[in-house]
Amino acid sequence: MPHAQIGPIAVHYPSRLETNLELHAAFPDWDIPLIEEKTGIAQRHIAEPGETASDLAYHAATKLFNAYSIDPATIDYIMLCTQTPDYPLPTTACLLQHRLKIPTRSGAIDFNLGCSGFVYGLSLAEGLICSGQAKRILLLTAETYSKYIDAEDRSLRTIFGDAAAATLIEAGNAPTLTGFRFGTDGSGADTLLVADGGAREPSQAIKPRHRKRWKSRLYMDGPSLISFTVTAVPQLVREMLSDANMTIDQIDFFLMHQATDKMLSQLRIALEVSDDRLPIRLRNCGNTVSSTLPILIHDMRESGELVPGKQNIMVGFGVGWSWAGCLWRC
Repeated sequence: MPHAQIGPIAVHYPSRLETNLELHAAFPDWDIPLIEEKTGIAQRHIAEPGETASDLAYHAATKLFNAYSIDPATIDYIMLCTQTPDYPLPTTACLLQHRLKIPTRSGAIDFNLGCSGFVYGLSLAEGLICSGQAKRILLLTAETYSKYIDAEDRSLRTIFGDAAAATLIEAGNAPTLTGFRFGTDGSGADTLLVADGGAREPSQAIKPRHRKRWKSRLYMDGPSLISFTVTAVPQLVREMLSDANMTIDQIDFFLMHQATDKMLSQLRIALEVSDDRLPIRLRNCGNTVSSTLPILIHDMRESGELVPGKQNIMVGFGVGWSWAGCLWRC
């Protein structure tokens, strides 16, 4: 039986770079050193007003095709994870199929999962490949959260960056992605929320958990998200290890959604793992939502840390509340 393999990854950032020094110059009353200490983020890439998630995804996919001599004609399924689609309809993946000149015989879907989306995408790809429905899948993650954030929003503007990643998922003989586990708790929907722009009337929309401090369309309750994460993620890790009859010492890397330094540091403590085993790599790009995990994998491959044979746990968590994990032997 064929199984999904994580192939090469390409990353694309918007050309506009926003640094903390620039924010400090514009807002001298913001305590930028303290913010940077808590978030671990020094700069973010920001999409231009006319630049969308599909633009970023297109450039990431084009980089992937060119860098690894991949013929678009060999792609038989496109999956796009985004919470900032170009339109309510049509499906943005359909637009990318046409723009990338991928054959019309290919499947194309959008799915809206944010921070857990990459792991969900891997699970969907494994199912498509194991069942024989696809052999070569283009998994795209692309977000432009900056479009939801007001310029004066100190809490969000210093965290979220825009980016896209293109990951080739191919059929192989050995199962390398195993032990998938998921979690969903919709009671946390009010902690990371854009309440307008959908079909529900504003008077009926979910209300933010606490008073909104800024004008951003995006609302985030950071403390509640941290509390959820440090409870749900360690429990998920323990369940995956138990299912696989493994111990925590048998895991080389804990590849976690790159939310903020503070959140990831608390996960290190909760899991009792060393800094080098749970890497934090968001200083130069910020929290890129669904793209943080492929960006992390790409960067660790480039640095020579992620090499064949490493046994890893991968976990995405956040908006929804939604969380998902798997074991990955690279």
